[in-house]
Amino acid sequence: MSLDTAEKQKLINTYQTHGTDTGSVEVQVAMLSERITKLSGHLQGNSHDYSSRKGLLKMIGHRKRMLSYVREKSEKRYTDLVSKLGIRG
Repeated sequence: MSLDTAEKQKLINTYQTHGTDTGSVEVQVAMLSERITKLSGHLQGNSHDYSSRKGLLKMIGHRKRMLSYVREKSEKRYTDLVSKLGIRG
């Protein structure tokens, strides 16, 4: 469940920290969250797709590690990102 170019550009424009930012942790977490959402929807209808489920769990773990990195660097950036994405309660 990959993102097309228009979706990626929209996410980059929404979460970038400065004008030429395309790879900051915020942008990467936003892209992973979008992919996780799409894959979760796919797995709702295809419950026996075990290889996709494994990929989903790997993406969730990667996002968790990136979020812990952001939290370690700056608590304010972390809380802003989590609230913007609407994750973690």
